[in-house]
Amino acid sequence: MGKEVNGVSRSRFEMFTNSDEAVINKKLPKELLLRIFSFLDVVTLCRCAQVSRSWNVLALDGSNWQRIDLFDFQRDIEGRVVENISKRCGGFLRKLSLRGCLGVGDSALRTFSQNCRNIEVLNLNGCTKITDSEGCPLLEQLNISWCDQVTKDGIQALVRSCPGLKCLFLKGCTQLEDEALKHIGAHCPELVTLNLQTCSQITDEGLITICRGCHRLQSLCVSGCGNITDAILHALGQNCPRLRILEVARCSQLTDVGFTTLARNCHELEKMDLEECVQITDGTLIQLSIHCPRLQVLSLSHCELITDDGIRHLGSGPCAHDRLEVIELDNCPLITDASLEHLKSCHSLDRIELYDCQQITRAGIKRLRTHLPNIKVHAYFAPVTPPPSVGGSRQRFCRCCVLL
Repeated sequence: MGKEVNGVSRSRFEMFTNSDEAVINKKLPKELLLRIFSFLDVVTLCRCAQVSRSWNVLALDGSNWQRIDLFDFQRDIEGRVVENISKRCGGFLRKLSLRGCLGVGDSALRTFSQNCRNIEVLNLNGCTKITDSEGCPLLEQLNISWCDQVTKDGIQALVRSCPGLKCLFLKGCTQLEDEALKHIGAHCPELVTLNLQTCSQITDEGLITICRGCHRLQSLCVSGCGNITDAILHALGQNCPRLRILEVARCSQLTDVGFTTLARNCHELEKMDLEECVQITDGTLIQLSIHCPRLQVLSLSHCELITDDGIRHLGSGPCAHDRLEVIELDNCPLITDASLEHLKSCHSLDRIELYDCQQITRAGIKRLRTHLPNIKVHAYFAPVTPPPSVGGSRQRFCRCCVLL
């Protein structure tokens, strides 16, 4: 054992010294060192790059930078950093997340697309400086949610350059209209996932084009797109039999008629968010209970026409015993303890939401828990105000006021 240097034996100190002749560099071949470096995250690689010249070369080797997520590292980066990354990584880079990097704009993305032609997953969520940029031919997944400067021209350039797109997240891209969706439907036959939440300008016309051109679609979110009608549900039923996830919260024009067509044709449905689809009744639940045996998650919050009878059909359907895991019934005023009785045979039920269901009682929940002891029940019961004190001037408060 050699002498110690600052509490570390000389042999160990020399192994990690700044000298390019350190033991570790001489003992291990470059291929093995690169393999070790490949397990390091962005921060650690940057630190290693400062150790010595040889480690700088190893740490910044493009093969170590195939997957980069800058969200947890540094979100105030400028476009030139992205350009430098693209030049250094080149064809090695497969996945890049610039989520929340507000300083990245079109110029950096243009350089990036020229250098990183093999990119498969690109997350630009919240990069609000980006407008209309072209993509990369091998790109399969793109997230440009909340990039509200993107227009139909950018979408047209993107889908023509990236025919293999499978997942496209456009949440909050508020400038998009039906013309953009027509480009997607015409050029993205491989599309599996599409998120258009709060793209409030789109209508049936654009979405029908998506359904007709993207037959492999499995997940669609159009929550907050208030212009759509039952025509979309008919188009999905006729063209997208593999649909597993449908989110249509706050789409108040949808009715039982559309959901009947959907349920009778899309038997692989697993998750449905129907919150604030205020026109649906028990008729929708009856169709889902008959035709959708794989249903796992169902949100019916603020569907005020749903009654115990609809829950009865759901609880006796093929999805109930082994599949149904979550049901949300917030603000369904006609739901009573009878619905909880109908759900007690749903052995996979993990969570039920009952906020502001005025006819649900603690006793009903207690009975449900005797059959499903591990279920998570989220409910609210307004505290009862105690009667005023007799013969005294002391002010009384309800429990709510005491807590406040």
